[in-house]
Amino acid sequence: MAFFPMLAAVAQAADNNAGLALMGAAIGAGLAVIGTGIGIGRIGGQMTEAMARQPEVLARIQTAALILAALIEGVALFGVVIAFMVQGKYGA
Repeated sequence: MAFFPMLAAVAQAADNNAGLALMGAAIGAGLAVIGTGIGIGRIGGQMTEAMARQPEVLARIQTAALILAALIEGVALFGVVIAFMVQGKYGA
């Protein structure tokens, strides 16, 4: 099982569908991580803005932001695991 699915996909023959599966796994893992970074960044920015506007509800905002960040990371981990499962099934 190759560590870098994109490099393994390029190394596969053009008529082999395993190369396309490896490219799909690489793109899927990348999109999951990029989406997570954007989502958690937006949570942090909006949390900071909300705390600046209403400092009296600081604890509720922080609790909600931590729960949302954990949920986003869970979805990203699921996406990356599925991508690595595809890589393991069709990889070299």
